[in-house]
Amino acid sequence: MENIDFELRGDVITLDRLLKAVGVSFSGGAAKQLIADGRVQVDGRDELRKTAQLRAGQVVAVHGTRIRLRAAAPIELPTELPTEPSTDASSALPTELPTAPPL
Repeated sequence: MENIDFELRGDVITLDRLLKAVGVSFSGGAAKQLIADGRVQVDGRDELRKTAQLRAGQVVAVHGTRIRLRAAAPIELPTELPTEPSTDASSALPTELPTAPPL
């Protein structure tokens, strides 16, 4: 049995989109047909809802493939801001725009 770890980009993904994203089905329509035919299990139970909302920690089984959903890795932000002055081109722009002569 092939095992796939799938990292979510948000909190949930629908079952049909997951099957297409991991390549178990070649299209969304094919994924929906697999589900409708009763060939997909979520957490060991048959799942017939095409748009079932799946979350991290759940396991999907189809065609001898086991897909485990994982939460997205947290984005690491810098702990300190740079202290050097900016050297980008926007700092060289004039602060005032020239005025047009009266008509």
